[in-house]
Amino acid sequence: MSRPPNWRPTLPFPEPVNTGQTPCPKNRGRVDVQRQKAGRGGKTVTVVSGFIVLVSRKEKLARLMQKACGTGGTVKEGRIEIQGDKRQEVASILVEAGFRPVFTGG
Repeated sequence: MSRPPNWRPTLPFPEPVNTGQTPCPKNRGRVDVQRQKAGRGGKTVTVVSGFIVLVSRKEKLARLMQKACGTGGTVKEGRIEIQGDKRQEVASILVEAGFRPVFTGG
């Protein structure tokens, strides 16, 4: 079964519902997205760090990124690591989830 060219799985968790007591945050904060190669045997990895969310949500977001990029990945030490240079794809997913991705590093 083939997928449309712009296919992306839906977000694993909905935006917070505004109950009227506190304003609903449209921006969940800054998240750093960088490409790393050092110490990985020459392999490139996209690292997303700076999250202030629960570990379970990080794992759901990591699975979503893996499916959208078609690669493997993991959550280590509070960071999401996706195999390959997938900064643009990861950034677009983060924007949809309400984060503000910032490309860091060289």
